[in-house]
Amino acid sequence: MTIEESQREVVEQFEDIEDWMDRYAYIIDLGNMLDPLPDSLKTPDRLIEGCQSRVWLDAELDGEGKVQFRADSDAIIVKGIISMLVQVLSGHTPQEILDADLHFIKDIGLSEHLSPTRSNGLVAMLRQMRAYAAAYNR
Repeated sequence: MTIEESQREVVEQFEDIEDWMDRYAYIIDLGNMLDPLPDSLKTPDRLIEGCQSRVWLDAELDGEGKVQFRADSDAIIVKGIISMLVQVLSGHTPQEILDADLHFIKDIGLSEHLSPTRSNGLVAMLRQMRAYAAAYNR
């Protein structure tokens, strides 16, 4: 599945959820479904700077040249947001990640429902994911 197809899938998951409290509940559910990051990977070098809550992000390049992301957060909404980012970006080549036009956050209306600090955290998460992709793209 391409990044664009993954984004469309996320948007479709939210289409039938009209109420924002229900959307937040769904985002929390997505976070709860995220595989836990082992404590051994919750290290200071994996913490994303710029997030109000603690968010750890790990990435590795698999044998097929695709980036596999793993993440965790101590905040339930943020964990759901990073879960969506992992869903959309994991399993793609570094160049595909760098070239991606990530519009699904805006398409589901999340960007206008985030506090300024959470918006800054979202930008920081995306920046770190792209930094990993850039590092693996050499």
